Amino acid sequence: MGAKHGINRIYMAKTKKNTEQNEVLTASGQAAVAQGENAEKKQRQSHGAQRKGGNSGNRRRNASAGRKKTVPEGGSVTAEAATTAEVKGSAVQPARKPVRRQKKKNTREAVPATGTPFPMAQTIATPAPVAKERKGQRGGAKGKKALPEGAKLRIIPLGGISEIGKNMTAIEYGDDIVIVDCGLGFPDEDMLGIDLVIPDITYLEANAAKIRGIVLTHGHEDHVGAVPYVLRSIHPPVYGTRLTLGIVRNKLEEFRLPHKPDLRCVNAGDTVRLGELAVEFIHVNHSIADACALAIHTPLGVLVHTGDFKLDLTPIDGEVMDIARLSELGKEGVLLLMCESTNAERPGYTPSEKKVGKSLDYIFSVNREKRIVIATFSSNVHRVQQIIDTSAQYGRKVAITGRSMVNIVNAAVELGYMTVPAGVLVDISEIRKYTPRELTVISTGSQGEPMSALYRMAFGDHSQVTLGANDLVVLSASAIPGNEKLIGRIVNELVRRDVSVLHDSSVEVHVSGHACQEELKLMQALTKPKYFMPVHGEYKHLAANRSLAVSMGVDPRNIFIADIGQVLEIDQKGARLNGTVPAGKVLVDGYGVGDVGSVVLRDRRHLAQDGLIVVVATVDTSYCDLVSGPDIISRGFVYVKESEVLMEEAKRLALKAITDSLESGEAGDWMEMKNSVREVLTRFLYAKTKRKPMILPVIMNV
Repeated sequence: MGAKHGINRIYMAKTKKNTEQNEVLTASGQAAVAQGENAEKKQRQSHGAQRKGGNSGNRRRNASAGRKKTVPEGGSVTAEAATTAEVKGSAVQPARKPVRRQKKKNTREAVPATGTPFPMAQTIATPAPVAKERKGQRGGAKGKKALPEGAKLRIIPLGGISEIGKNMTAIEYGDDIVIVDCGLGFPDEDMLGIDLVIPDITYLEANAAKIRGIVLTHGHEDHVGAVPYVLRSIHPPVYGTRLTLGIVRNKLEEFRLPHKPDLRCVNAGDTVRLGELAVEFIHVNHSIADACALAIHTPLGVLVHTGDFKLDLTPIDGEVMDIARLSELGKEGVLLLMCESTNAERPGYTPSEKKVGKSLDYIFSVNREKRIVIATFSSNVHRVQQIIDTSAQYGRKVAITGRSMVNIVNAAVELGYMTVPAGVLVDISEIRKYTPRELTVISTGSQGEPMSALYRMAFGDHSQVTLGANDLVVLSASAIPGNEKLIGRIVNELVRRDVSVLHDSSVEVHVSGHACQEELKLMQALTKPKYFMPVHGEYKHLAANRSLAVSMGVDPRNIFIADIGQVLEIDQKGARLNGTVPAGKVLVDGYGVGDVGSVVLRDRRHLAQDGLIVVVATVDTSYCDLVSGPDIISRGFVYVKESEVLMEEAKRLALKAITDSLESGEAGDWMEMKNSVREVLTRFLYAKTKRKPMILPVIMNV
């Protein structure tokens, strides 16, 4: 893949004006870079310690020797040491990531990193583990100190259970609630006119005083997309890693919230105190950078929430999942594991993201004369990085199209998660300056979304890109269930225009970001939970994950598949599903949130299936006389000019129904008159067409 494939993004990066000088945070959240002599003096005064050696923050555990090399209290690394990399051949090897620091007794305020647009969260030492019940027991926990009588841990899924998307879970202990993720879902086919679906937060609104924070595992829409909607009614601080918060910030800028959101930055390895709960962020690999699992330390024991993860031993950024920390938690005792289930039916392991890089190299090498258009998920920063690197290797410029792609690439470059060689990126408006062999276009629309950049290209509506026989379109994504028809429609249009198309079934241009069966088993083996709750997937995925847990030794009686809103309650006596809270789907239609319910959707389906008939008439109730009409207007039912006989007969029946009502003395009963018209026309039209359009009588009085 060439030299640029080895270029990594440093764990924390400076502003774009000074991108060559990078800063690294120690994994406990301490700012790692002190710029200049004055900054170093302030660091030493703040922490009361003189650094010895510029690379102390980069020391790793020596696991094989059973020894730990620790960072001194308040220790950090210099920028020069942090950016040191070994050069092997032509590829730059990534600098080693700082390790988790040893536990400390006192809380501290982290020093904001230069160029970090978010305040650093106040972090604490990881709480001491709760003692196990007895030797050899899986994950059991008994407090070292007496717990309040009736102390209960309540896990309340508000989304992401038996569905894809809309991930949101409330963790409640006593008077404290922590919200894990805040995602959106996409509408089903029968949700006509609906743009988005978000969780029902009625329970959270009723308990807003208890909410200590929202913690985000990563920046995908199904985990952060509902944040702007939720922050309209409740205002807790939002914790996440830098890229995650960068994505959230971009979303919030599109909304005019009545208050300034409280975004607090954390790093993998940090622990934040939220009331009686402490949330530890643990690095995992996923199809977006900066993803974390969570270890939520409670008085009853540790709850591990995996977020979305996979085991990638050769990640693009060089940062492997923190298996060591997960293993430590397993040895200390995990009370409950909440594990994602997306690929629980797939055997084996999920391939590494680097496999896509090899496929890209092959595609570019055999299509040197074609312009290459690659559609992928905008959030997959590492995929986009590989496309840019491969394009640079083959002497191509790169243009980016699609609003979400532009926004995320801008955020990733600004925050240091993506490195773009100088002169490679060009504006989409300048692509006519380059021949096909000189250009790569990175686009949104890999799921066939209407009005996405690729959709507009396929149908000839894109203002800058016109596709033809000299173009190759690569769909670097697998179809999300339900999107197959949309993708097929785009592929057909592209082929109709003589465009060559490559997708995942023909060449390996996509790998999943979710763990397959062997990785899910590994998570069970590492954490050894007492209780298990599969999450993040349809019911068949949850059931498959349950079977894997049983095969790994989890007692089937300790496995709980909950419904949305159903409460899993854990206390010192055991665990059980106990009661429900208000939960469900809130539909977003344009600016309207929650104002479209089942009745409106039913009417929309009715209109979509059979159309609308409007009957307009004017009467004088004083004289029981019909003044004008009735006139019949048809929309979506039949074409009136081709159905004149049908419409004339319908008008005659409506006239008779109205005059009969007037003559019978029902002129003052508007509802009765309207019902009479509706019933007569419904019977007639169904007899003639076997359809039941919505009939709307409009009768006015003069």
